[in-house]
Amino acid sequence: MKVIAVIPARYNSTRFPGKLMEVLGNRTIIITTYQNVVETGLFDEVFVATDSEIIFDEISKNGGKAVMTGEHETGSDRIAEAVQNIDCDIVINVQGDEPFLKKEPLKQLIDVFAKDEKKEISLASLKIQLKESEEIKNPNNVKVITDNNGFALYFSRSVIPFHRELSYNVKYYKHIGVYAFRKEVLLKFSSLEMTPMEISEKLEQLRYLENGMKIRMIETDFVGIGIDTPEDLEKAKMLL
Repeated sequence: MKVIAVIPARYNSTRFPGKLMEVLGNRTIIITTYQNVVETGLFDEVFVATDSEIIFDEISKNGGKAVMTGEHETGSDRIAEAVQNIDCDIVINVQGDEPFLKKEPLKQLIDVFAKDEKKEISLASLKIQLKESEEIKNPNNVKVITDNNGFALYFSRSVIPFHRELSYNVKYYKHIGVYAFRKEVLLKFSSLEMTPMEISEKLEQLRYLENGMKIRMIETDFVGIGIDTPEDLEKAKMLL
């Protein structure tokens, strides 16, 4: 398999505009993420896909590879445009605001496809257990529930499942927005209209589920910080 990583990078983030150009340590967030992905050694190529000349120039002047795209509603749509003419089998989507992502969970995602001889899996992603009530209730933490074989049933900003039977110990899982796609699935996704639940929750992964595609979830103990707000950036600086 030829495996590449693509980092979708939008400058005008809704909750924290310009966040990828904020400085973390002595590098911008986007450069930190890019270089960490390259240093895993897992990928044949690593690209940043962006509609921003500011981010394109930041990657290029630091010796990285960047692809300019049009404007898109979702990271998957942006990546689909970027990889149309790139020869590859598996595409890993690493979020530009996840600068602390480690090698092991990325390798786990690649291994899912190496073992999927029947090609039943359309894409794979990561989840981590949530234990604090405040974190479970936070709508910025997207929750996921799966079937007995580890395939996603639903993603939501709401608390799922609802804990009605208090004598039963429910486990809650947060979705970490790192995806591994088969290239053909990614291109198919970009040709589909946005779906009702996707629009309602503002979660692109629901477009896959609503169109019958199977998402294999991998549990990880990776603890990083996705930088969605200025407060997250301060946490990241402390972690660094």
